[in-house]
Amino acid sequence: MPERTHPNVTHPNVTDGGAGDAGPSGAVERGRVGSVWRLRRRLEVTYAVAAMVLMIVAGLVVSSLVRLDDALHTRSDVLAPALLSSTELVSSLVDQETGMRGYLLQGSEDFLEPYNEGRRAERTLLADLHRRLVERPDLLARLAVLEDRIRAWHGDYADPAINAVRVGGPAAARLLSPEFGKTRFEAVRAAAGDLEADLRAREVRARQHVTAALRFLIFALVTGAAVMAVLLAVIARALRSWVTRPLERVSDDARTVASGHLDHVVEPTGPPDIASLAADVESMRRQLIGELGVARAARSAVEAQAEALRRSNRDLEQFAYVASHDLQEPLRKVASFCQLLERRYGDRLDERGSQYIAFAVDGAKRMQQLINDLLAFSRVGRTTDGFVDVSLGEIFDRAVGALSIAIESARAEVTADDLPVVRGDPVLLTQLFANLIGNALKFRAETVPAVHVGVVDRADEWELYCADNGIGIDPEYAEKIFVIFQRLHGRDVYEGTGIGLALCRKIVEFHGGRIWLDGAVKDGTTFRFTFPNRRLLTARDPP
Repeated sequence: MPERTHPNVTHPNVTDGGAGDAGPSGAVERGRVGSVWRLRRRLEVTYAVAAMVLMIVAGLVVSSLVRLDDALHTRSDVLAPALLSSTELVSSLVDQETGMRGYLLQGSEDFLEPYNEGRRAERTLLADLHRRLVERPDLLARLAVLEDRIRAWHGDYADPAINAVRVGGPAAARLLSPEFGKTRFEAVRAAAGDLEADLRAREVRARQHVTAALRFLIFALVTGAAVMAVLLAVIARALRSWVTRPLERVSDDARTVASGHLDHVVEPTGPPDIASLAADVESMRRQLIGELGVARAARSAVEAQAEALRRSNRDLEQFAYVASHDLQEPLRKVASFCQLLERRYGDRLDERGSQYIAFAVDGAKRMQQLINDLLAFSRVGRTTDGFVDVSLGEIFDRAVGALSIAIESARAEVTADDLPVVRGDPVLLTQLFANLIGNALKFRAETVPAVHVGVVDRADEWELYCADNGIGIDPEYAEKIFVIFQRLHGRDVYEGTGIGLALCRKIVEFHGGRIWLDGAVKDGTTFRFTFPNRRLLTARDPP
């Protein structure tokens, strides 16, 4: 990864005193101030500077547009039309002078038509020039000179000559000096020439102003585009330096840690906001290290417990072997010899002696039954390797067949619905049904026993129930009855070891279900238990 720099770096070349303090130390202080600015403040300052620069550029562009508009207005709306009007005014004056000469020579009113039209055009053109040059006093002064000379020509020569010809005919025109009229008209020409020359000079300058304003506008636009490009480059570099690069570094560190290198340190980088984010990631890394240590310790403890459990299972298997062979053999001998003693010497024993022998035999048999039940209880849950698709209807028939003598002796009625197919151990499931139906027969009431096994489809599981019309169980003991060796009645009332229902719970839970006493039933006893419906049991490793 690239080498990282930190804002708080000690500069050994910075010395105390004099100009040295004002230079490097000031730069370091400014660097420190900049380094503690949050990202939002940095972006605000950057955008403020960019806005100011853009406002300046916009001001230049607007100023150049105003200059260009003013130059175009001066040239196109003032000087060019004024120059045209000035030219037309001179043309109208020439027409007047030409018409007047023809009238003086011929005395015909037809020759005065150009003169009269020129006078009308003269008034219109002078009014237009006044309107266009109203804001230019110097040009108005030249226009005033021209107007004075035009009035002088009309008043001193043109109008008197025309009036004289009208009164005395063409001969009367000779009484006025043609040279005088020529002099007056040349003065008009000179004044008109001065005005036109001034207008042309100003029009040329206006054209130059338009060109200069256009160039300035182009310069302002190019400068604005360049400034925009520079600003965008600066902002992009700032975002790269303040945002994307620090975030990339933090994300690279986070990915490195996530890949399993928990010893990789996530270093703070960038503005305080992102540095704080990096610090949070570093804190999470340290927390993960701590939690990983706890998890490893817990795993070690679990492995130790698993090893202890394996040893316990081996000991239990050894105990089961001893219980099934070594413990039952002496019990069988005790029972056999007691029975042999009763047969051979029964006539020599009194009633009390025979009773003692019966007690001994009964105790040995009950001990054997207890050992067998314990062995059956301990073997449940070893492995699911024996799980197959089992028809519970067939399991029900097997259990009923095993209990046929007890059913016939009690004249009981045992029925069942159409039971589903589940995954399980056929032997254990047969024992489950046999225990539940056997309990129903054992704890019967005075009436004829009736036992029914039903099923309800609960979508994700099968819910079965075993209902009877026996003596019932108080809901207060709903949990106690499933505890091993727990009995609600004495052995002299109902025989048994107190393991049957505990074994039922273990078998049902081993198959992924649950079993409970239905406390809502008031008559008899109803046990409900479930099996998975739409999923298979997860195979369990043998202990």
